[in-house]
Amino acid sequence: MLRELRRRWRSYRYRFVPWLALNLRRQRRTLRYVPESSQDKIIADEDVFETLLKIFKALFINDFSRQAEILALLPEVKCQYLELLTVEQKRSKVNSCNHQSQHVFSPEEVLFNTLGFAVSRDRSSLVSAGTGVFVTKGFVPKGTVVSMYPGTVYRKHEPIFFQSLGNPFIFRCIDGVLIDGNDKGLSRSVYRSCSRRDQLGPFQMSDESWLTATLQNPLAVGQYVNNCSHEKTANVCYQEFDVPGHFPVELKQYLPNIVYSHDIERWQQSVVQLGAIFLDSGGP
Repeated sequence: MLRELRRRWRSYRYRFVPWLALNLRRQRRTLRYVPESSQDKIIADEDVFETLLKIFKALFINDFSRQAEILALLPEVKCQYLELLTVEQKRSKVNSCNHQSQHVFSPEEVLFNTLGFAVSRDRSSLVSAGTGVFVTKGFVPKGTVVSMYPGTVYRKHEPIFFQSLGNPFIFRCIDGVLIDGNDKGLSRSVYRSCSRRDQLGPFQMSDESWLTATLQNPLAVGQYVNNCSHEKTANVCYQEFDVPGHFPVELKQYLPNIVYSHDIERWQQSVVQLGAIFLDSGGP
Protein backbone atom coordinates (compact mmCIF):
# COMPACT_ATOMS: atom_id res chain seq x y z
CA MET A 1 0.00 0.00 0.00
CA LEU A 2 2.73 2.45 0.96
CA ARG A 3 4.73 1.50 -2.14
CA GLU A 4 1.74 2.30 -4.34
CA LEU A 5 1.22 5.66 -2.61
CA ARG A 6 4.89 6.55 -3.10
CA ARG A 7 4.67 5.61 -6.76
CA ARG A 8 1.64 7.86 -7.26
CA TRP A 9 3.32 10.72 -5.42
CA ARG A 10 6.42 10.50 -7.63
CA SER A 11 4.19 10.55 -10.68
CA TYR A 12 1.97 13.44 -9.61
CA ARG A 13 4.06 15.45 -7.15
CA TYR A 14 4.17 18.52 -9.43
CA ARG A 15 0.45 18.28 -10.21
CA PHE A 16 -0.82 16.71 -7.02
CA VAL A 17 -3.40 19.34 -6.03
CA PRO A 18 -5.18 19.48 -9.41
CA TRP A 19 -5.12 15.69 -9.53
CA LEU A 20 -6.94 15.52 -6.21
CA ALA A 21 -9.36 18.28 -7.15
CA LEU A 22 -10.37 16.81 -10.49
CA ASN A 23 -10.05 13.07 -9.99
CA LEU A 24 -11.10 12.20 -6.45
CA ARG A 25 -14.52 11.03 -7.66
CA ARG A 26 -13.67 9.82 -11.12
CA GLN A 27 -11.26 7.50 -12.84
CA ARG A 28 -7.55 8.13 -12.71
CA ARG A 29 -6.44 10.59 -15.36
CA THR A 30 -4.40 9.38 -18.27
CA LEU A 31 -1.21 11.26 -17.46
CA ARG A 32 1.44 8.86 -18.73
CA TYR A 33 3.31 7.04 -15.94
CA VAL A 34 6.76 5.83 -16.95
CA PRO A 35 9.15 4.09 -14.54
CA GLU A 36 12.55 5.79 -14.35
CA SER A 37 14.29 2.73 -15.77
CA SER A 38 12.14 2.68 -18.92
CA GLN A 39 13.60 2.75 -22.41
CA ASP A 40 11.53 3.76 -25.40
CA LYS A 41 13.94 3.58 -28.34
CA ILE A 42 12.24 1.55 -31.02
CA ILE A 43 14.26 3.03 -33.86
CA ALA A 44 17.47 5.05 -33.67
CA ASP A 45 17.30 8.80 -32.99
CA GLU A 46 19.29 9.27 -36.19
CA ASP A 47 16.42 7.73 -38.15
CA VAL A 48 13.93 10.05 -36.45
CA PHE A 49 16.19 13.02 -37.23
CA GLU A 50 16.52 12.05 -40.89
CA THR A 51 12.75 11.58 -41.25
CA LEU A 52 12.02 14.99 -39.77
CA LEU A 53 14.65 16.62 -41.98
CA LYS A 54 13.17 14.94 -45.04
CA ILE A 55 9.61 16.09 -44.46
CA PHE A 56 10.59 19.56 -43.17
CA LYS A 57 12.82 20.21 -46.21
CA ALA A 58 9.98 19.13 -48.48
CA LEU A 59 7.62 21.52 -46.68
CA PHE A 60 10.20 24.32 -46.93
CA ILE A 61 10.68 23.79 -50.68
CA ASN A 62 6.94 23.59 -51.24
CA ASP A 63 6.63 26.97 -49.51
CA PHE A 64 9.77 28.36 -51.13
CA SER A 65 8.23 31.61 -52.37
CA ARG A 66 7.48 32.69 -48.78
CA GLN A 67 10.99 31.96 -47.48
CA ALA A 68 12.74 34.90 -49.18
CA GLU A 69 13.46 36.84 -45.98
CA ILE A 70 15.04 33.80 -44.33
CA LEU A 71 17.07 32.81 -47.39
CA ALA A 72 18.40 36.36 -47.76
CA LEU A 73 20.18 35.86 -44.44
CA LEU A 74 21.41 32.37 -45.35
CA PRO A 75 22.99 32.58 -48.83
CA GLU A 76 24.76 29.22 -48.57
CA VAL A 77 21.56 27.54 -47.48
CA LYS A 78 19.69 29.25 -50.31
CA CYS A 79 21.98 27.63 -52.90
CA GLN A 80 21.34 24.21 -51.40
CA TYR A 81 17.59 24.66 -51.49
CA LEU A 82 17.67 25.99 -55.04
CA GLU A 83 19.39 22.77 -56.04
CA LEU A 84 16.79 20.72 -54.20
CA LEU A 85 14.03 22.78 -55.79
CA THR A 86 15.45 22.11 -59.26
CA VAL A 87 15.48 18.38 -58.56
CA GLU A 88 11.91 18.55 -57.27
CA GLN A 89 10.76 20.46 -60.33
CA LYS A 90 12.31 17.87 -62.62
CA ARG A 91 10.75 15.06 -60.64
CA SER A 92 7.36 16.76 -60.86
CA LYS A 93 7.90 17.44 -64.57
CA VAL A 94 7.74 21.21 -64.10
CA ASN A 95 9.34 22.86 -67.12
CA SER A 96 9.78 26.33 -65.66
CA CYS A 97 12.94 27.04 -63.63
CA ASN A 98 11.29 29.97 -61.88
CA HIS A 99 10.49 28.79 -58.35
CA GLN A 100 7.69 31.33 -58.04
CA SER A 101 5.71 29.47 -60.70
CA GLN A 102 6.00 26.10 -58.98
CA HIS A 103 2.89 24.15 -58.08
CA VAL A 104 2.18 24.44 -54.36
CA PHE A 105 0.84 21.32 -52.65
CA SER A 106 -1.07 21.14 -49.40
CA PRO A 107 0.97 19.98 -46.37
CA GLU A 108 -0.90 16.65 -46.45
CA GLU A 109 0.07 16.18 -50.11
CA VAL A 110 3.69 17.01 -49.28
CA LEU A 111 3.61 14.37 -46.55
CA PHE A 112 2.20 11.80 -48.97
CA ASN A 113 4.67 12.68 -51.72
CA THR A 114 7.59 12.51 -49.28
CA LEU A 115 6.80 9.60 -46.94
CA GLY A 116 4.13 7.73 -48.88
CA PHE A 117 1.18 8.33 -46.56
CA ALA A 118 -1.01 11.10 -45.15
CA VAL A 119 -2.61 11.44 -41.71
CA SER A 120 -5.37 13.71 -40.45
CA ARG A 121 -7.56 14.42 -37.44
CA ASP A 122 -11.15 13.22 -37.58
CA ARG A 123 -13.95 11.82 -35.46
CA SER A 124 -12.69 8.69 -33.68
CA SER A 125 -14.39 5.33 -34.21
CA LEU A 126 -13.83 4.54 -30.51
CA VAL A 127 -16.82 5.12 -28.22
CA SER A 128 -16.61 8.48 -26.38
CA ALA A 129 -13.07 9.04 -27.70
CA GLY A 130 -13.78 12.31 -29.51
CA THR A 131 -11.17 13.23 -32.11
CA GLY A 132 -8.70 10.66 -33.41
CA VAL A 133 -5.93 10.39 -36.01
CA PHE A 134 -6.28 8.34 -39.19
CA VAL A 135 -4.11 7.32 -42.12
CA THR A 136 -6.12 8.83 -44.95
CA LYS A 137 -3.90 7.89 -47.86
CA GLY A 138 -1.05 5.53 -48.63
CA PHE A 139 0.65 2.89 -46.49
CA VAL A 140 2.75 3.26 -43.34
CA PRO A 141 5.57 0.72 -42.91
CA LYS A 142 6.26 -0.58 -39.42
CA GLY A 143 8.63 1.64 -37.43
CA THR A 144 7.85 4.85 -39.33
CA VAL A 145 7.31 8.26 -37.76
CA VAL A 146 3.62 9.02 -38.25
CA SER A 147 3.08 12.05 -36.01
CA MET A 148 4.59 14.37 -33.42
CA TYR A 149 3.23 15.37 -30.02
CA PRO A 150 2.99 19.19 -30.08
CA GLY A 151 2.90 21.57 -27.14
CA THR A 152 4.74 23.56 -24.50
CA VAL A 153 7.57 21.67 -22.78
CA TYR A 154 7.80 22.05 -18.99
CA ARG A 155 10.62 20.90 -16.76
CA LYS A 156 9.60 19.27 -13.49
CA HIS A 157 9.97 22.41 -11.37
CA GLU A 158 8.08 24.73 -13.74
CA PRO A 159 4.49 25.86 -13.04
CA ILE A 160 1.76 23.95 -14.83
CA PHE A 161 -1.00 23.98 -12.18
CA PHE A 162 -3.55 26.17 -13.94
CA GLN A 163 -2.77 24.76 -17.40
CA SER A 164 -3.40 21.25 -16.08
CA LEU A 165 -6.93 21.89 -14.78
CA GLY A 166 -9.34 19.86 -16.89
CA ASN A 167 -6.57 19.19 -19.40
CA PRO A 168 -6.37 15.63 -20.84
CA PHE A 169 -3.48 16.47 -23.21
CA ILE A 170 -0.50 16.51 -20.83
CA PHE A 171 2.16 13.99 -21.83
CA ARG A 172 4.71 12.86 -19.25
CA CYS A 173 8.18 11.96 -20.54
CA ILE A 174 10.48 9.39 -18.96
CA ASP A 175 12.56 12.06 -17.20
CA GLY A 176 9.46 13.76 -15.75
CA VAL A 177 9.32 16.54 -18.33
CA LEU A 178 5.73 17.41 -19.29
CA ILE A 179 4.41 18.38 -22.73
CA ASP A 180 1.11 20.27 -22.76
CA GLY A 181 -0.57 19.43 -26.06
CA ASN A 182 -3.82 21.30 -25.41
CA ASP A 183 -4.65 23.65 -28.30
CA LYS A 184 -7.28 25.63 -26.40
CA GLY A 185 -7.63 28.00 -23.45
CA LEU A 186 -4.67 28.97 -21.26
CA SER A 187 -2.43 26.30 -22.80
CA ARG A 188 -2.92 27.84 -26.23
CA SER A 189 -2.08 31.34 -24.94
CA VAL A 190 1.05 30.13 -23.14
CA TYR A 191 2.35 28.35 -26.23
CA ARG A 192 1.82 31.36 -28.49
CA SER A 193 3.45 33.69 -25.97
CA CYS A 194 6.55 31.49 -25.65
CA SER A 195 6.77 30.95 -29.40
CA ARG A 196 6.71 34.67 -30.20
CA ARG A 197 9.14 35.34 -27.35
CA ASP A 198 11.75 33.07 -28.95
CA GLN A 199 11.37 34.32 -32.52
CA LEU A 200 14.62 35.78 -33.89
CA GLY A 201 13.82 38.27 -36.63
CA PRO A 202 12.34 36.24 -39.52
CA PHE A 203 13.37 32.95 -37.89
CA GLN A 204 10.52 31.22 -36.11
CA MET A 205 11.79 28.74 -33.51
CA SER A 206 8.53 26.79 -33.45
CA ASP A 207 5.29 26.15 -35.31
CA GLU A 208 2.03 27.73 -34.11
CA SER A 209 -0.18 26.33 -36.85
CA TRP A 210 -1.07 23.18 -34.87
CA LEU A 211 -3.21 25.49 -32.70
CA THR A 212 -5.42 26.08 -35.74
CA ALA A 213 -7.39 23.96 -38.17
CA THR A 214 -4.79 24.59 -40.91
CA LEU A 215 -1.60 22.71 -40.10
CA GLN A 216 1.74 23.82 -41.49
CA ASN A 217 3.33 20.60 -40.24
CA PRO A 218 0.93 17.72 -41.05
CA LEU A 219 2.63 15.48 -38.46
CA ALA A 220 1.62 17.72 -35.53
CA VAL A 221 -1.47 15.71 -34.56
CA GLY A 222 -0.01 13.36 -31.94
CA GLN A 223 -2.06 14.67 -29.03
CA TYR A 224 -5.19 13.32 -30.74
CA VAL A 225 -3.93 9.76 -31.13
CA ASN A 226 -6.28 7.73 -28.92
CA ASN A 227 -5.23 5.09 -26.44
CA CYS A 228 -6.14 1.47 -27.04
CA SER A 229 -9.46 0.05 -25.83
CA HIS A 230 -10.58 -3.40 -24.74
CA GLU A 231 -11.88 -4.00 -28.26
CA LYS A 232 -9.01 -2.43 -30.22
CA THR A 233 -5.32 -2.80 -29.40
CA ALA A 234 -2.80 0.02 -29.85
CA ASN A 235 -1.09 0.22 -33.22
CA VAL A 236 1.23 3.10 -32.35
CA CYS A 237 3.68 3.76 -29.52
CA TYR A 238 5.61 6.74 -28.20
CA GLN A 239 9.31 7.43 -28.58
CA GLU A 240 10.92 10.51 -27.08
CA PHE A 241 13.37 12.49 -29.17
CA ASP A 242 15.75 15.31 -28.29
CA VAL A 243 16.09 17.87 -31.07
CA PRO A 244 19.86 18.23 -31.65
CA GLY A 245 21.56 21.61 -31.43
CA HIS A 246 22.58 21.46 -35.09
CA PHE A 247 18.97 21.22 -36.27
CA PRO A 248 18.72 23.63 -39.26
CA VAL A 249 17.47 27.01 -38.04
CA GLU A 250 15.38 27.57 -41.17
CA LEU A 251 13.43 24.37 -40.46
CA LYS A 252 12.59 25.08 -36.83
CA GLN A 253 9.46 26.85 -38.06
CA TYR A 254 7.96 23.35 -38.41
CA LEU A 255 8.79 22.13 -34.88
CA PRO A 256 5.51 22.02 -32.91
CA ASN A 257 7.19 22.37 -29.49
CA ILE A 258 8.48 25.28 -27.42
CA VAL A 259 10.15 25.35 -24.00
CA TYR A 260 8.31 27.23 -21.26
CA SER A 261 11.39 28.90 -19.77
CA HIS A 262 13.55 31.03 -22.01
CA ASP A 263 17.06 29.59 -21.77
CA ILE A 264 19.46 30.10 -24.69
CA GLU A 265 21.98 27.60 -23.33
CA ARG A 266 19.28 25.00 -22.98
CA TRP A 267 18.48 25.24 -26.66
CA GLN A 268 22.14 24.79 -27.48
CA GLN A 269 22.28 21.71 -25.28
CA SER A 270 19.39 20.24 -27.27
CA VAL A 271 17.05 19.17 -24.53
CA VAL A 272 13.82 20.08 -26.30
CA GLN A 273 11.76 16.92 -26.40
CA LEU A 274 9.16 15.77 -28.89
CA GLY A 275 6.62 13.01 -28.41
CA ALA A 276 7.24 11.12 -31.61
CA ILE A 277 4.66 8.43 -32.39
CA PHE A 278 5.53 5.31 -34.37
CA LEU A 279 3.32 2.91 -36.22
CA ASP A 280 3.43 -0.67 -34.92
CA SER A 281 0.99 -2.27 -37.31
CA GLY A 282 -2.03 -1.15 -39.29
CA GLY A 283 -3.14 2.50 -39.14
CA PRO A 284 -3.75 4.90 -36.21
